[in-house]
Amino acid sequence: MKEYRLKLPLTKEIIDNLRIGDVLYLTGNLYTARDAAHKRIENTIAEGGELPIDFKGKTIFYAGPCPTKPGRNMGSIAPTTSARMDQYVEMTFKLGMLSMIGKGDRANYVSDLCKKYGGVYLLSIGGASAMISEQVKSCEVIAYDDLGTESIKKLFVEDLRVIVGIDINGDVFQNREILKYKKN
Repeated sequence: MKEYRLKLPLTKEIIDNLRIGDVLYLTGNLYTARDAAHKRIENTIAEGGELPIDFKGKTIFYAGPCPTKPGRNMGSIAPTTSARMDQYVEMTFKLGMLSMIGKGDRANYVSDLCKKYGGVYLLSIGGASAMISEQVKSCEVIAYDDLGTESIKKLFVEDLRVIVGIDINGDVFQNREILKYKKN
C-alpha cells in the first residue's frame, strides 16, 4: 500500500500505477453525479443531444451534497452507494471518464470494465459528510439544476482522502481484504 498526493484531473499514466489499497489525497476539480444525472446523460446520448460536461479524464463523485448553509463552501456531502450507478459505468468509461468515487461493493462486471477501459474505482468514507465538506473549497452547479442535490456539480477539493477500491487490473480491494480474514 502506498500513499499519493495527486492533482486532479488524474492522467492515464498516474492511474496505471495505482493498486488496490493505495491511499490518495486528491486536490483539484471533480464532478458529482448520481442516479438521476446518469439517467439523464444516458437519455441525452440516445437522443443525440449535447452532454453538459466533457467526461474525458474526469473523476465522477457519486454524491449529492446537501444545500449549503450561509458562511460555508459546501453542505454536508458523502458518497452514495455506488452499486446504483453500476449500469452506467461502461457508458461513462466510453465517454472518457478515468475514475469514480463512491462507497460500497460493485457488481462483478465493474471490475472487468475497469480492466477493459483502464479506469479505477475509488472508495470514500460513508458517514463522514462533515469532514468531507471541509475538504470542498468551492461548488458550482454545472447541469440539471432541476434535480436539486442530484444536479451535476463541479467541486474543487483539497486533500480529499480516498482508497483505490478497484484498479486497472480489475483487482478488488474488498475481495483481497475479505480473504485476509478468512485465512485467519
